[in-house]
Amino acid sequence: MNPLQRVWAKSAPPGATRGELLTDHLDATLSALQLLRSRVGRIAVLPDRFWTWAALACLFHDAGKIPEGFQRMVGNPRPAQPWGLRHEIYSLGFVDHVLSHLSEDERRWIALGVLTHHRPLTGGARSIRKQHSSLRTPQEIVDTFGPVDEQAANALASWLAQRCHAPTPKPATTTDLGKAIHRLLNDVLDHWAEESPDDNAGLCAVLLQGAVTLADHVASAHTTLLTEHPLNAEYPERLRKRLTQSGATLFPHQEAAARTSGHLLLRAPTGAGKTEASLLWALTQLDQIRAAAAAQPRLFYTLPYLASINAMADRLGQRDLADPELERIGVTHSRAADYYLNRAINDDHNGTDPLTHASRAVAKASASRLFRELVRVTTPYQLMRAALAGPAHSSTLIDSANSVFVFDELHAYDTHRLGIILAMMDLWARLGGRIGVISATLPDALAKLIENALDAPLIEVTPDDKQQWPLRHQLHLDESHLTSTESITAITEHLAQGHSVLVVANNVADAQHIYESLKPVARSRYGDDGAILLHARFRAKDRNKIEKRILERYGVHKSHQPGVVVATQVVEVSLDLDFDILHTSAAPLEALIQRFGRVNRLNRRSRPAPVIVHRPAYAPRSKCGGDEYADKVYAAEPTQLGWDILTRYDGKPLDERLFTEWLNEVYSSPWGQQWRSDVERVRTDFSRRFLAFDPPFEDRSDLAAAFDEMFDGAEGILADDLDHYREEIRKGQDAHSRKAARLLASGYLIPLPDYARRLGRWDKELQLVVVDARLHRRERAWCSSARRTDTLRDGRSTVMNADDVGGVHIKYLYHCPRQLWLYVRGFRPEALSEAVQMGEAVHDTSYRRATPIDLGSAKLDDLDGDLWVHEIKSASKPSAADEAQAIHYCYRLHKVGVAARGAVLHYPKTRRTKRIIYTPDHEARAEKDIAKVLDTVASPTSPERLERPSCRGCSYQDYCWSD
Repeated sequence: MNPLQRVWAKSAPPGATRGELLTDHLDATLSALQLLRSRVGRIAVLPDRFWTWAALACLFHDAGKIPEGFQRMVGNPRPAQPWGLRHEIYSLGFVDHVLSHLSEDERRWIALGVLTHHRPLTGGARSIRKQHSSLRTPQEIVDTFGPVDEQAANALASWLAQRCHAPTPKPATTTDLGKAIHRLLNDVLDHWAEESPDDNAGLCAVLLQGAVTLADHVASAHTTLLTEHPLNAEYPERLRKRLTQSGATLFPHQEAAARTSGHLLLRAPTGAGKTEASLLWALTQLDQIRAAAAAQPRLFYTLPYLASINAMADRLGQRDLADPELERIGVTHSRAADYYLNRAINDDHNGTDPLTHASRAVAKASASRLFRELVRVTTPYQLMRAALAGPAHSSTLIDSANSVFVFDELHAYDTHRLGIILAMMDLWARLGGRIGVISATLPDALAKLIENALDAPLIEVTPDDKQQWPLRHQLHLDESHLTSTESITAITEHLAQGHSVLVVANNVADAQHIYESLKPVARSRYGDDGAILLHARFRAKDRNKIEKRILERYGVHKSHQPGVVVATQVVEVSLDLDFDILHTSAAPLEALIQRFGRVNRLNRRSRPAPVIVHRPAYAPRSKCGGDEYADKVYAAEPTQLGWDILTRYDGKPLDERLFTEWLNEVYSSPWGQQWRSDVERVRTDFSRRFLAFDPPFEDRSDLAAAFDEMFDGAEGILADDLDHYREEIRKGQDAHSRKAARLLASGYLIPLPDYARRLGRWDKELQLVVVDARLHRRERAWCSSARRTDTLRDGRSTVMNADDVGGVHIKYLYHCPRQLWLYVRGFRPEALSEAVQMGEAVHDTSYRRATPIDLGSAKLDDLDGDLWVHEIKSASKPSAADEAQAIHYCYRLHKVGVAARGAVLHYPKTRRTKRIIYTPDHEARAEKDIAKVLDTVASPTSPERLERPSCRGCSYQDYCWSD
């Protein structure tokens, strides 16, 4: 019997008696590599022998599974026993022994691909170098790896030589293999000890690692890589036929895009066929790369939001690429499996078990993560993970080489994310990629930044001057805040007139308040769906249902129905909606233009639709002051710059050709110049630190955590749903069905920003933030406490409501109501006060392990693992203000689902502490204090000053006693 028939690469699957043979797995990995090579093609910056090294590394990558210890680990024979050694190290013995006819340099490259397909080469406890410390001599290697069947080892060496057309090797003993491993392992580690040997070597090394890892994963999953492109020569004809049926033809700018060779900037208004134009351009680039690199390029269509990605995938499958079942189009984002599940359930008319649908959705998402499809709709973040390199992410980099990228809505990213995207654009272009940017509103400053990153021109395509741009909207500015009584009255009147109204608030609290105000009248007139609330803090399954209700009532091409949708920024993209009227809080121009696009979308109304923009409230996000933000969300300066521009067009129809000019005006301001500088700094710094891949194999798990924090956030669950969630996930009986059950259960989850991890209890088993928060009875939304609508107006419009009351306001209420009244109106001389400076110094030098918790209006010093609030005070003894402030913090925490047990007040000056246990009576007291604050600040005149002895040392003393 051939001894290789006894050597396994994988454990036996459930119900089977034999695992996958090692030779079968090596053959499958080599076949996957050959598929990958046919897709990626020649990469200009890499050595000509790159793919040969990758193929040999795939063939040899698991040869080190020959030791008896590994075979026992995979249950050959049973029972399985732990081993704890790295098989890829032992594989080096076969590389050095069988490929001895190759040069030392070539063997080193092949060994590098073998060594790094599971673990980082250097850095961290899991690295290859860490294990090398116990393999200092050939004999230590032999002793450490233990017994090896020499007959099987030599049979494997001969088989490998035959598969790669190498000379038949001489028989080798375990001692010979130990010497070969020692020699080649030390050579690789010495060669890559500190930095890359030359400028391109690090990039070549990471791409080699990615090729081997990707091929290994495809082979292990027993899947394949598609090679037939859904975007092909049939698309232009199919598009022309569709247009002809509706009495239309291609726009001139679409034809120009199809003729463009190179990087593209397409500017065109909504409804002008930007998506079709981008696909026509992409088809041209695919053909050119295919011819130049002998490749089958991938097309990545990127969007910033998950909902817009899902909508684009549906659109491409149904309208553009003739793939309604998405067999050849992939969706890659953090919730892709959920997207596939919802599609399956919505399309199911046969009563299929949801767990079956979930199993298929998990399999489909997993296949997309293994780079199966040639067209993928994705977030840039999935592609940017290539910068993390290592075994987990280098595959993303090799898969993106010689690819075509379409970036839609590029303006939506903040400076940090945008800088990283631009750095990655540079890398993709170096790897043979073509970049296309499409937008209705891209400023020239951003176009210039893209050109700087690519070090190549963007070929701009725009509609010609003869093409008429629509006049869809008429602008109206309103000085009243969106939450004000005046605004609610105006919206109510529009509803009474039978209009469909979209209201867009800048934050969830404002949206909830407006919705509660409008719901009674809207539903009494137009039924339950006459008023709908949408924001990002709903449970996943509830949000899906809400979006479906909105689309069925207000979607493009739907018959007109009156009613109101109150939403946050989530409505700016993805949902293809058409309303009669828009009321929105002011925001930066890019966001406003997106909101305008949800009204009179197809320009079929007899006159421009009203878009009413309300002045926002400007205030710092923190009680400690700092920069102001529009409704505590958008930076004040670009929002105000946009408002100033809009004042010139108040009451006029909007010519959408002016939008780019408006944005150019904003980005040419001092704020815009700083913005450009910030983006450029991030781009160059990220390129230098992470995209030189020097050294290429350092453990970058710390960067992975930063990416997760920046892009993925966290997932939360309401405490009320915890039992239901656990019941759902228990339905999984094996590894695959458990994933499917978790997917079904994910409908209970709520997306949270990363900072919100501290607003609940971390469940280590479930890896979720558990939030003890109340729910709307119908909408089931995670809510903050009810807003109080008292408003305060002074100069620029500002709003003070219950949610804005923080610890500093409570402190001043008890200390001096006049001080509170002045503080809210912006009179803040505290920075000049020696007492305040002393208090800050105490905070900076005491209890340094404390981690400040920012709840927006309230910022407390620390919350420990037992849910006790800790506050550090500069005074010598407790006061009523200190106690009230601590109770307020506990109250705020309870309102966001954190069951704070109480507070501990620390007085470092006298080394005293005071512990306060939070009780239901304290909740009532906190609410009374909030009401007193609002009553005090709403007074048109300041409260009476205190007796003079009480004012000694107060930073407001000069104001109160200057007479």
